[in-house]
Amino acid sequence: MRGLDRRQLAGLAVLLVLACALPFLVANYRVFQITLVLAYAIALLGLNMLTGYNGQISLGHGAFYAIGAYTAAILMDKAGWPYWATIPVAGAVCFVAGFLFGLPALRLEGLYLALATFALGVAMPQILKHKSIEEWTGGVQGIVIVKPDAPAWTGLSQDQWLYFFCLAWVLLLFVLGWNLLRGRVGRAMVAIRDQPIAAQAMGVNTAMVKSLTFGVSALYTGIAGALGAIAVQFVAPDSFSFFLSITLLTGVVIGGLASISGAFFGAVFIQFIPNIADEISKAAPWAIYGIVLIAFMYTMPTGVAGFVRIARARLARRRGGSTVR
Repeated sequence: MRGLDRRQLAGLAVLLVLACALPFLVANYRVFQITLVLAYAIALLGLNMLTGYNGQISLGHGAFYAIGAYTAAILMDKAGWPYWATIPVAGAVCFVAGFLFGLPALRLEGLYLALATFALGVAMPQILKHKSIEEWTGGVQGIVIVKPDAPAWTGLSQDQWLYFFCLAWVLLLFVLGWNLLRGRVGRAMVAIRDQPIAAQAMGVNTAMVKSLTFGVSALYTGIAGALGAIAVQFVAPDSFSFFLSITLLTGVVIGGLASISGAFFGAVFIQFIPNIADEISKAAPWAIYGIVLIAFMYTMPTGVAGFVRIARARLARRRGGSTVR
């Protein structure tokens, strides 16, 4: 990947080795939870491209997560497709949906765009319940997915295999996302976010970049939804309520806006913090969740990734100062 020195590449190699060893060190339920973390990380990277790097606020990305999940579920349940073949199709469907939604959204900015995406997130569960498509979506009952078995030659359990399957997609999409955001397109996205008039004056096709960003963001989220559906083995309209969109946006902010690594921190937060809050207080888990969220925002206003970046810079300055002395 462009822009990485040897030390950073070595660090990534160590993280990859640890990630490969992790499913053999924890119970199957923890493997399942970490698999969902990987799926959420893909969705958060997609949303961060749109909001963090391009400056377009979305309160409806849970809808694209739902579209990706239902695309995979319908293809597996109704058409008999293998699970692995449904992932790219889910991404392609969401890319088209996101691109088409992004075209009329070009006339909207700021809070107006947020309200438009809010409407999308609110409407999606009702659309999935509609009688005209109930034959495909299963209506309020949803669709049950059979968990795929691991190939016999791997010797892995179902949960371990799905973990590695999701990990492979994470590696692919994060490498592609890294190169996209560090390249010319990424610079154009940031320029539109910071100085849209200047970007247009420099020859950047702002309309096309914003629409494509919306499409790519939806593609990432749709793939995440498909992976999440296969891991959970079930999709239903109420699983993709507006709260999911808020949860994804919360993960982006907690992880760090305009940060690739922040997607992992945010995914860990939205997967595990609600469970921890429920263990602390069965009576008021969301009150505990709110307190933790406020504490994160107060202590890490730039997100976890921003906090780590600042801590590294301070440590480097201290080491430099001690060397000079």
